[in-house]
Amino acid sequence: MQATDIRKGMVITFNGDLCRVMEFRHHTPGNLRAMVQAKLRNMRTGNQFEHRFRSQDPIEPAYIAQHEMEYLYSDGHAHHFMNTENYEQVEISEEDLGDAAAWLAPGVKIQVQFHDSKPIGVELPKTIKAKIASTEPMVKSSTASASYKPATLENGLTVLVPPFVTEGEEIIIDPSENRYLERAK
Repeated sequence: MQATDIRKGMVITFNGDLCRVMEFRHHTPGNLRAMVQAKLRNMRTGNQFEHRFRSQDPIEPAYIAQHEMEYLYSDGHAHHFMNTENYEQVEISEEDLGDAAAWLAPGVKIQVQFHDSKPIGVELPKTIKAKIASTEPMVKSSTASASYKPATLENGLTVLVPPFVTEGEEIIIDPSENRYLERAK
């Protein structure tokens, strides 16, 4: 595979470590050779760095298996998941989960990624339903196009919501960007 084939979210092997492509940009400056500027995150250390690949550089994709798993509980140092097909349980450390740990709730089904039969991370669903624990009341003169207000969810995260959303309502959120999408139906 060549460097021009990398895409956001892809996992590659770079300098002996697994790295996730966070961002990439194919760049052809004037009469110079094409290149791919990529922001990578080392999945072992969590460090992010940028690397410039020549367009013809060979890239080694990492072979990642995904299994649907149900979140069970946390014991302080790890989070425990159960495979929904064969009921095997695995634990994933807080470091491997990163920001995704805040979105876990008992019974939530997510895709867990494995490399060489070792869990390396999770892929959150595109949308998550969450309940608002607290937010400021709506001001009568506010309109839907007015500025957003902060709302604290039951899991402790804060999301910006439109002024008409009230405390106790369930909303749909994009967890990858911590962004309000709509009211839950």
